[in-house]
Amino acid sequence: MKSYMGWQIDFSRPRGEASFAAPGSVHWRVFANPVALGIGGVCAVLLEFADPRIRSGVWNHSTFSTDPIGRGRRTMMAAQIGVFGPRSAAQEVIGRINRMHAKVSGETPGGVPYAALDTELLDWVAATATYGFVMAYHRFVRRLSDEQIDGFFAGSVEVGGLYGARDLPTSLAEFERMGAERLAGFEPHPINQEFLDIARSTRVGRGVPRWLKSDFVNASIAILPPEVRSVLQLGPEYDLAPSRAAMIRCFGRLADMLPRPTSPAGRASVRLGLPATFPWMSTARQARWLERRPAAAAAG
Repeated sequence: MKSYMGWQIDFSRPRGEASFAAPGSVHWRVFANPVALGIGGVCAVLLEFADPRIRSGVWNHSTFSTDPIGRGRRTMMAAQIGVFGPRSAAQEVIGRINRMHAKVSGETPGGVPYAALDTELLDWVAATATYGFVMAYHRFVRRLSDEQIDGFFAGSVEVGGLYGARDLPTSLAEFERMGAERLAGFEPHPINQEFLDIARSTRVGRGVPRWLKSDFVNASIAILPPEVRSVLQLGPEYDLAPSRAAMIRCFGRLADMLPRPTSPAGRASVRLGLPATFPWMSTARQARWLERRPAAAAAG
């Protein structure tokens, strides 16, 4: 059982209750992989922070700068609830987040007003998370087809809508157009560098060598759309060497095969009548398990 915002989440119950993403989907594969989540999460934050309104809202109204580990864990848990959690639990948690966000508003240092529930901002936050996670998996775990990537975008719309997003991209091409339309409003800022320093510091991932954390940060920057990276002034000093990229892909592949039965993905599998190791099986084995799953569980 996991705790989120004071609410206990049991991913293994109630038995048979469906999640917003189906077992065997690309969403399950991506969100079960900690390498994809780590790299994709940093990429998503950089894309969000390119917009001064989102950057100010997050930095000024959350514990991001003072408790990056706790804030990151809570954000990741919310994302996993939306993928693996029972629908009723996901709706409850997202409702709590929305009520909290309703209190967030202010002005950027440049005097531009913002509100966390502004649908324009919600659209970008949801879209960047989708982009970051799926592209991190695609680049540093296993290659996905164009259809799988577009399906990941389309499959993220329902949960994004629960957060209040209204105009989400349903394909990579639509995301790229969305970014191009917003590019003129993006800007570099010292907070971006502060965030990257936090991501590479001893405050995050205790026991992980700093050089490896730097490689993971550079991997996150590598999947940024080139035009956004240019605006953020993240130059060649952040380039990821081919040998380092190959090493990260090895970590990503390994994470894709090593079961974590007590993780949200493993517990959700049990809830849906599947083995706790289901998310880490080959697609062929997953298909066989889904075919013989009890009808009651499949209907959930």
